[in-house]
Amino acid sequence: MNTIKFDQTKDIDVIPIGRVAIDFNPNDIHKPLEESRTFTKYVGGSPANIAVGLSRLGKKVGFVGKVSDDQFGRFVTNYFEKEDIDTSNIAIAKNGESLGLTFTEILSPTESSILMYRNGVADLSLEPDEINEDYIKRAKAIVVSGTALAASPSREAVLQAAEYAKKHGTVVIFDVDYRSYTWKSKEDIALYYSIAARMSDIIIGSREEFDLMEALITKEQSTDRETADRWLGFGSEIVVIKHGKEGSVAYTKDGGSYQIKPFPVQLLKSFGGGDAYASAFIYGLLEGWEVIDALEFGSASAAIVVGSHSCSEDMPTAEAVKEFIQKAKEEHGEMVARA
Repeated sequence: MNTIKFDQTKDIDVIPIGRVAIDFNPNDIHKPLEESRTFTKYVGGSPANIAVGLSRLGKKVGFVGKVSDDQFGRFVTNYFEKEDIDTSNIAIAKNGESLGLTFTEILSPTESSILMYRNGVADLSLEPDEINEDYIKRAKAIVVSGTALAASPSREAVLQAAEYAKKHGTVVIFDVDYRSYTWKSKEDIALYYSIAARMSDIIIGSREEFDLMEALITKEQSTDRETADRWLGFGSEIVVIKHGKEGSVAYTKDGGSYQIKPFPVQLLKSFGGGDAYASAFIYGLLEGWEVIDALEFGSASAAIVVGSHSCSEDMPTAEAVKEFIQKAKEEHGEMVARA
């Protein structure tokens, strides 16, 4: 059952908030990064990828973040505009902050790594006074990225956005999006993740990410059911726990649990699937689908993206995802596994 209610009077479907970066993915794959010589440049960063994913799926999307005052910053805003993503609330850095740069390594279809340059980045310099309350009020939902909580003033800015959302009936979606860089301690991770989670209607994270979030609450590793009950008890409506190759499970406020297996796919890389999953899952909820159908749609979108070279550039349309699901079921049978 889908218990989430979106305010249909609002004119923007979703506003992701936080990190936008530049991805450089190697063209000469299946070799170490130090041996790769040519790369293709893409817009990257989890909130940015989710924004592109939702826009490709036909939703009206905005974005709140900060970009560098240079060619890379203009590359991002120009790309967003081309993808029909509203850029009116993207701030421009004024103190020389740069965009984060991500160089990816694709050693094999199952072995990938990421080298990030994140010193003095624009996205973490987003100020609370750059959060427009009226803009948040216009959205059916916002997506808060866990990476934005790693440092001030960005963490205060996104928590303020969540406060505005709660004030105006905008659904808060927390994509935990753990990245080790920038965080000072595990205690900080647990503290700020748990603050954001308590303000959220939907939480999406991996088993590892929930373990990090719960470190100050319990010393024992929780089961998925215990984790779900904990955050549902704090007020969330849906808790999604991802297990990589083992699939994912969603728990709902009404006591339901729904499990989905991953779709078989010819992997090109092992990153990017999470952002495609999130955007397609959110799309399904916005469409009013049952949670299990939204999970299936997210799993299919993730499978498409891990089989492609890019993350943002290869986000699929709704029709492409539906066709993928149909063909996969014809070849492999029913993918849905109900808990």
